[in-house]
Amino acid sequence: MNKQVRTNIPGPKGKELMKRRDHHIPKGPFNTAPTFASKGEGAILTDVDGNEFIDFAGAIGSLNVGHSPKEVVDAIKAQLDAFIHPCFHVMMYEPYIELAEKLNAITPGDHYKKTFFLNSGAEAVENAVKLARKYTGRKAVISFERGFHGRTYMAMSLTSKVKPYKYEFGPFVGETYKLPYPYYYRKPEGMSNEDVDIECLKRLETFFLSDVSYEETAAIILEPVQGEGGFVAPSRKFIHGVKEICEKYGIVFIADEVQTGFGRTGEMFACDHFDIVPDLMTMSKSIAAGFPISAVTGRAEIMDSAGIGEIGGTYGGSPLGCVSALEVIRLMEREQLPNRAKAIGETVMSAFYKWHEQFEEVGDVRGLGAMNAMEIVSNRKTKEPDKALTQTIIQTCIQRGLLIMGSGLYGNVIRTLSPLVITDKQLNEGLHVLESVLSEVCTHRQKE
Repeated sequence: MNKQVRTNIPGPKGKELMKRRDHHIPKGPFNTAPTFASKGEGAILTDVDGNEFIDFAGAIGSLNVGHSPKEVVDAIKAQLDAFIHPCFHVMMYEPYIELAEKLNAITPGDHYKKTFFLNSGAEAVENAVKLARKYTGRKAVISFERGFHGRTYMAMSLTSKVKPYKYEFGPFVGETYKLPYPYYYRKPEGMSNEDVDIECLKRLETFFLSDVSYEETAAIILEPVQGEGGFVAPSRKFIHGVKEICEKYGIVFIADEVQTGFGRTGEMFACDHFDIVPDLMTMSKSIAAGFPISAVTGRAEIMDSAGIGEIGGTYGGSPLGCVSALEVIRLMEREQLPNRAKAIGETVMSAFYKWHEQFEEVGDVRGLGAMNAMEIVSNRKTKEPDKALTQTIIQTCIQRGLLIMGSGLYGNVIRTLSPLVITDKQLNEGLHVLESVLSEVCTHRQKE
């Protein structure tokens, strides 16, 4: 047990709160750690029993600038003293305009862009699809296997994982379709990565002959790096191939950067790694240090296709969210946090590669910037996913003061999303905890 962990998890106060949670809150919302926060600062969370945790989860990628950065807290306090929420649709306010200007400037592409704001990543996805349909006059929307786009009905329909996201929640929204997305670790034996890309792109072209004509396809939406899908990154060939198909057929290309955006991958946006310019981009999570705000940024002609009152929402682009996001972007630029993400990723991947050599159960390691993952298997040859062992690793880490999460279609991927403000000491201590747990629970070692 880490020296900063003083009790079993949960401790006495945590247990009492858990009883209240179970009595008053439905079981549906999942909880990774069986305890309750009392304070967060930087990359450290403290629970109600005084236990300290190094945070490798970052509120599922929402805290790239860490817990409670002073600049953001001060900006929110100042905004609270001025006004909380007049509603942009009733009386407008300058932070909304200022944030839109900033996102139009820093997102990929030098074309004329416009931006508007909502509350969550799922809402951003919903509205991007609405705009694509309005602009093109078409209905079909294509997403990809293992993609995650949210839990509202359109977003859930685009999402590709039955349990826990879709099971018995249907019927789903019509005219949504899923196609293969490269997964090089699980490619057929004898097939090269380039062959995988070619097959996936060929399937996309064939789709327009076998399922829905391109004349009826409004948009293709993808995550430049799949988040909940297991931190699976495609090649430049695949991403550019999809974009070229969109351009060829007049289909709107939507990049879902909800988890990959704002420095996580070593660039401000993951699209920058691929030199790709989307028609529309959805953003949320780390945009505002944990405040609920999301954005859709895109080509002005597409954004202006909706008439007055056809897009928006009562709380979309709240003043508190806007001033928080502005401070987050300033902090990222001043502290060069995308570069820090690259350094974090190098440290994490160095450890992951070592464990891949040491432990048979670590079947694959992968990452882009500070978006890193290990895939846990029970048999390296067959690549049989080991969800149970993955959960054992995660929960043992939590008991020792390291917050970490899983992901992946099979639930067998351990992902790291530490705040980019994490210190080297904290990062190495967290990796030491993870290594000690792997040493204990992984029984099949590679031969020396």
